Amino acid sequence: MKRLSSSISFIYVLIVSTALFLVGYKAESATILIEAESFENYGGWKLDTQFIEIMGSPYLIAHGLGKPVQDATTTVNFPADGTYRVFVRTKDWVARWNAPGTPGKFQLLVDGKPLPELFGVTNAEWFWQKGGEVKVSSKKATIALHDLTGFDGRCDGIIFTDDPNYIPPEDSTPNADWRLLLAGKRLNPIDVGHYDLVVVGGGYAGMCAAISAARMGCKVALIQDRPVLGGNGSSEIRVWPQGGTRRGLFPRLGEIVEELADKPKQSPGTEEEFNDAKREAIIRSEKNISLFLNHYCYKVETDNDRITAVIAFDIRTGERKRFIADYFSDCTGHGRIGYLAGADNTVQERGHLGMSNMWRWRNADSPREFPQTPWALPLTMKDFPYPSKFTGEWFWESGFDKDPIKDLEYVRDWNLRAVFGAFNAMKNGDGKDKHINAELEWVAYIGGTRESRQLLGDIILTRDDIVENKIYSDACVPTTWDIDLHYPDDKYVREHIGEPFISRAVFDRSVDKLNGYPIPYRCFYSRNIKNLFMAGRCISVNHEALGTIRVMKTGGMMGEVVGKAVSLCVKYKRTPRDIYNSHLDELKELIRLPGLARRETINSDIVIPQNIPEPPSASKNSIPISSLSGVIIDDTQAKLKGNWSTGQGLPDYVGAGYRYIANTSKGKAEYEFTVKEGGAYEVRFSYQHHTNRCSKVRITVNSENGSTVKIVNQKEKPPIAPSFVSLGVFEFQTNKKYSVIVDNDGADGFVNIDAVQLIKK
Repeated sequence: MKRLSSSISFIYVLIVSTALFLVGYKAESATILIEAESFENYGGWKLDTQFIEIMGSPYLIAHGLGKPVQDATTTVNFPADGTYRVFVRTKDWVARWNAPGTPGKFQLLVDGKPLPELFGVTNAEWFWQKGGEVKVSSKKATIALHDLTGFDGRCDGIIFTDDPNYIPPEDSTPNADWRLLLAGKRLNPIDVGHYDLVVVGGGYAGMCAAISAARMGCKVALIQDRPVLGGNGSSEIRVWPQGGTRRGLFPRLGEIVEELADKPKQSPGTEEEFNDAKREAIIRSEKNISLFLNHYCYKVETDNDRITAVIAFDIRTGERKRFIADYFSDCTGHGRIGYLAGADNTVQERGHLGMSNMWRWRNADSPREFPQTPWALPLTMKDFPYPSKFTGEWFWESGFDKDPIKDLEYVRDWNLRAVFGAFNAMKNGDGKDKHINAELEWVAYIGGTRESRQLLGDIILTRDDIVENKIYSDACVPTTWDIDLHYPDDKYVREHIGEPFISRAVFDRSVDKLNGYPIPYRCFYSRNIKNLFMAGRCISVNHEALGTIRVMKTGGMMGEVVGKAVSLCVKYKRTPRDIYNSHLDELKELIRLPGLARRETINSDIVIPQNIPEPPSASKNSIPISSLSGVIIDDTQAKLKGNWSTGQGLPDYVGAGYRYIANTSKGKAEYEFTVKEGGAYEVRFSYQHHTNRCSKVRITVNSENGSTVKIVNQKEKPPIAPSFVSLGVFEFQTNKKYSVIVDNDGADGFVNIDAVQLIKK
């Protein structure tokens, strides 16, 4: 087998040896594979990677919005002059609906001359279409994909062969071995290094997980299957990032998110409003992160119940790479890494949240033409919600009862038929008189998916947990979005179309939008794969709970928590579950840090930049810590024993909230502190009074004066505004550790704790 040279590194010729003749090949025959993604120049064609899991390969798509796109071109070296048979892997993307017309047709040009066959005009599924023969006379040729419509013609690959018996395999295996063999590539992956953490998925969850872990001293690989970062919040999909940050129990959570977030005026916004370059620059500035754009993870290596490595291929070259790590985080949205590793998971097969393809139009300064679209949905102006703000918004959504993985290309294409059908009604149908100057500005060919796989953790968060405000001991990430579930809206769909393309949202507004419901950490790691984290919409929740946690900023905060948890896993060589069981307090301390806090290595000191502003107050009930004098030790810093709940409903609490515990279980809260200047200090304690409170709360102050016990009646309003009671004046020495301890021994009601204040006398 001989590998021939090529003008570009990723186009190769396989000379089939005599050995292969034994399995049906002609000796000395030549078969050349050109992957579409390896073209030297894409022209106006786009690289589509979103369906690799189901059709095996990335491909080029001619997404020209009704205007033929510029040719994609590359150069091919042939081993010899002669006649070669041609195959092109493509499909007629509207054939599954028996729609009239062939919107995806294109030609293949060889040295500027088109082959007689048109491509993209037959077969509803991907296949190798015969393209006839071509004569090569100079061992070299320039080939081009020549789009004829601008309506999403697609090409996966091209084969030239002088073997009259050769038939390309109809194989949808991602990065299939035969493709690499035919391209002269090595099958064994290249080891790219050992990492503390490999993050797969470059949306908000993945970016924040990578940054958070890196700033805590971990060596991180971030793998993204697109050329840009941001996921649904990138310029490719243009969903504005939503979800409240910097609030609740850990008001520093979300600071990394806000470093990355764009602020578009609407969804979908303009391309300029989504700064892909900014996000990439932030990631690349982190010296502990190695970024791998255009890499698709298709295989996972495991050892019993642990992942040892993931295998990805470079989308442009096909080259396989092995990423070895101690810990992995699935931020793919689809839960693909967990699924491949055998993680427990669930899929809402019907009645799930769908996929949107949003769009924009504008009024030009002169008349604009738009081709007739007989293959699109036959819509009139009454059949869809008029895009009065020049945008087709989130509710251009379908696929609710389709397979959320296998049918994704079907759903995307149905959405495209709906969009083009609507715009055709505006331009060529009953809306034409009012839209003479209208033109399509942008249509997303990358779908915005909301629901597919959920990877199961030690807690599966439910709607009831959220609505009943069940606070877990590991509660952390605030979710503020309403429980937002989508359903098909039949009102805009004529009966003969048969499948809705417009959705309606049903909002359960039980979520505290101001402070958020704190999602427990145990939703962020797999219950059966010991070193697998997850962040984003594939975490451990049920369908209803997904309705609130799925927005981007909330997913980003999950990533922040995961990154910090990984640093503890690496430091102590423990599993994610071990962090909950043995190091939860330490994790909480890390979560309280500013987003810009960092350390060089796992064991280095943490450095916090100066002059970082405090997070905003969580609510109108909150007293900002910065507004109080002296030394403040908040309840979030206390060491807790027992089943303490978190509250924010009563006014005048310090910081993010307060805590309380019933007298039915034993509880203890210990506030440890030091003073920089020794001397006498008044010690004050903050609480929220209520009729159900304990009338004899025991508070112990440990000072140079010894242990002093004070009894406080929490049914009564605190005498010092806004919510403090004085425990007395005590002596403390410089840099010596002291404490204030609250317990509920002998309590006759709920015991409440908030902040401790030290005022120098």
